[in-house]
This record gives sequence, C-alpha cells and structure tokens, in this order.
Amino acid sequence: MRWNQDKERENQEKIRDFQAKMTRGYAFKRAYAARRAWEFYNHPEVAGRCYAAVGGLDSITLFLFLRSIGIDVPAVSVSMLEDQSIQRIHRALGVKGLKPASSPQGRPYSKIEVIRDFGFPVLSKEAARKICDLQNPTEKNATTRHAIMTGETGEYGGFRTGTHMKLSQKWLEKFGGPENEREGTDYQTAPFPVSDKCCYFLKEKPLSSYTAENGVFPYMGLMASEEGRRKKTLAIHGCNYITKSTRRSAPFAIFTRQDLLTLALEMEEWYHGHWREFRPIAGEEDGAEVYGEPIHLETIVPAIYGKIVRDLPDMTPEELEAYRRDHGGTEPEGLLRTTKAQRTGCQMCGFGIHLERRPHRFDRIRYKNPREWEMWMNHVCQDEDGAWYGWGRVLDYIGVGWRDDLFSREDPKPLCAQCAADLRRDFVMERPAGIEAVQEKRGTCWSCGRKRSLALWYAAEEVTEA
Repeated sequence: MRWNQDKERENQEKIRDFQAKMTRGYAFKRAYAARRAWEFYNHPEVAGRCYAAVGGLDSITLFLFLRSIGIDVPAVSVSMLEDQSIQRIHRALGVKGLKPASSPQGRPYSKIEVIRDFGFPVLSKEAARKICDLQNPTEKNATTRHAIMTGETGEYGGFRTGTHMKLSQKWLEKFGGPENEREGTDYQTAPFPVSDKCCYFLKEKPLSSYTAENGVFPYMGLMASEEGRRKKTLAIHGCNYITKSTRRSAPFAIFTRQDLLTLALEMEEWYHGHWREFRPIAGEEDGAEVYGEPIHLETIVPAIYGKIVRDLPDMTPEELEAYRRDHGGTEPEGLLRTTKAQRTGCQMCGFGIHLERRPHRFDRIRYKNPREWEMWMNHVCQDEDGAWYGWGRVLDYIGVGWRDDLFSREDPKPLCAQCAADLRRDFVMERPAGIEAVQEKRGTCWSCGRKRSLALWYAAEEVTEA
C-alpha cells in the first residue's frame, strides 16, 4: 500500500513537470524535441538503431523534422490502411510499407476481417477494451470486470473505490448487460461485439514485429495534447521511454496542435529545398531495396487534410487596435488549422465518432464512395439469424445519425450560422427555394447538436482546392 502511494506521488510530480513544459513557447518546444530526439538516438541501449513510424500529418512532420536536424533514419508504415493521399506522400518520401498481422488463415488481416473476428472499434480504445472484457468474461478478468462495473478494484488494486476503471454510467447502461446477473444490474446488452484490437493487428503488431526482427526502435509522433489514454502515459514516461522491454521516442510529446502545424509549415519549406534526398522504394533485389528517381511533391500535407491556414483572430476592432498599440504595430496571429480533416486513421474506425459534428467520417465516405459506404454501413457482419449488419447498427445503438444525407436537395438540413459557415469550407452550400425555407427558426442544429437559430441548407457539391 505504501509503495503504491509513493509511486502515485512520484507520478504526480512527473505529470506537473510535464504539464509545465507544455505551457512553454514554440521555440522552447522545438529545441526540446530536437534535444530529446538526439538523446534517444545516442542512448547506449539504442545506438542509432532507429526508425520513424509514419502515418498521417503528425508523423510525416516528425520524419522530416528528424531529417532536418541530421537524424537520417528509415521510415516505415502500414500505408495500405491510410487514405490514398497519405499513401502518395509516403511513396515519394521512401516510406517502407508493412503488411498487417496475419489472420488464422495465414494472410494479412483486412479491415473487415479484423472487425468480424474481434468486434467494432467504437467510443475510445479505453472504453472498447472495457466493453470487450464485459462481453468476453473469463475467470482471469473477473476482478477487472467488477472494477469496470463498479469502480472497486479489490485487493490487487488496494481496495480503492470510485476509480477510473469504471466505465462511464452512460455507456454502462448501453453495454453493461452481460454482467447483470453477477452484479444485480439491469443494463442493456449491445447487439454487436466491441473490441480495441483493430489497431493492434492492423498497425501495432506489424510495427512491433518490424522492431523485433530488425533490432531497431521507433520514433513516434505522439502528443499528450491529443488526450486519450496515452496522455497520462506520456506525462509519466516523458519523450523517451527506455526499459528492458520497451524503447521508443516521442519527441513531440509536449506539443500542442498549434505547435505541430507551425512545425509542419516549417518542414514544408525545408522539404522543397531537400526533396532530391528522398527517393521512392521501387522494389527489392537480392533482399535489398531498390530506389527510383526522386519525386517532387507540391506539398507534404496530404490532400485529405486540405491546406494549413491561419484564421483571423476573433477580436473586435477596438481589441485589434489595442493589440497593435501594445505590440509596436505588429498584427496579431490567429490559430492554425487544416481546412479539411483534423485527424485521420482507418476509415472503418469508430473511435470518437460520437463526438464528431456532422458530416462525420462515415458521412464523408458516403459522398466519396457510395458503394463503399453501403458496405460499411450494412454488410460487415452477420448476426445469429444470418442478417447482415454493419456500422449502421452500431451508430443507431449509440445515438449517432447516419441515414440522412447532407447532399439531399429534398431533405435540407437545419444548420446554425456557424456550422453553415464551417461547412462552406468543404462544400458548396445552397438554400432550398421558398419563403419558409429561408425563414430562421430555433431548434437543434443538424451538425453541432446545439440549440440555435437555424436555417435550411444542403450541399450541392464538394469544394475542390486549386
């Protein structure tokens, strides 16, 4: 018990120190990331045996940042899981493609197979893991299941109560049914399996195998500001985590999204001066990779993200004038953002879907590829009665809309002024004809779900950027 208390105090001190670093300015964080990256590279347990684990914009930026400071390491990725625009960036930068882990049939898992074998990745990794335990009871996870239902840890956890082990009440009512008899509760049982194992078989295990087979260790583009279960882990272990079983570096751990996008713009400029140093992998000969001629990318930002832009600061004319007066005439800077996706991942992933505004990720698949959308919504698995179902059943169950279409001229959507303005970044938005259609009424916004003054809108087409 005393050891647990001392360890908790030590962890809290580490978290406070880490959070203090997160509040520092960009220049400090950039220099700190470079210092930590070199410390990892030169650590005697690593000795330069490194690679960059690459996926979306965050880790693409990391890979280029490492090269820009003189750390020349290979990059690897399970690129086939990424959006095609990300795959194009990977190819031009010479990122080595890995395959997902093998299924029991001996072939690499496909996205649909891993859902069929394990369950739907929904809500969050942490919540999905807890629900998976509830749906798959064993003697070994009995104590864990009790903690998930009640927050009570038992002897192993120091007999604590009210811990974060408990699944939130909202989702217990939806997913706690398998434990009703054991816990004396009356919760619902989901009509579909849930699992957090997709990432493991599709991404984590291939990278783990690559690490073990080649005796190399990863740089990863993780940031604590992204929240989730990684936040506390990064705060406790810091940028570089080196133990007997684990060696990894996350140089951007203290970065915010603004820091990352600022660095991405710098790396964009750096890349255009060094693009000839990157050569695509054209094949393999006698076990060695063969490289093709360099490809000059127009931008390192994959098209799925749109462009990195800086919004005008949300200030009144009086506030703007006061800022200029206090800063020697300098104009204030607004916040950076990407004009399209803020985050990317596997298109079949449902983590965080309940927190997204509409059109959410599955809505966007609908207008890009209606046939693929139909498959994911309705033809992923079969239930005990042989009926086909997919993400549509999952979204219905957790209360996320998906059936109505933003592109339906006959069924325009009630949108608040802010959401209509946001959607015009991606779509040509139009108002239906008729006096009633243009009259604003108070109600629930289709996109953000808030009570606002609304007007009817529909999307005529997607905005294409020059």
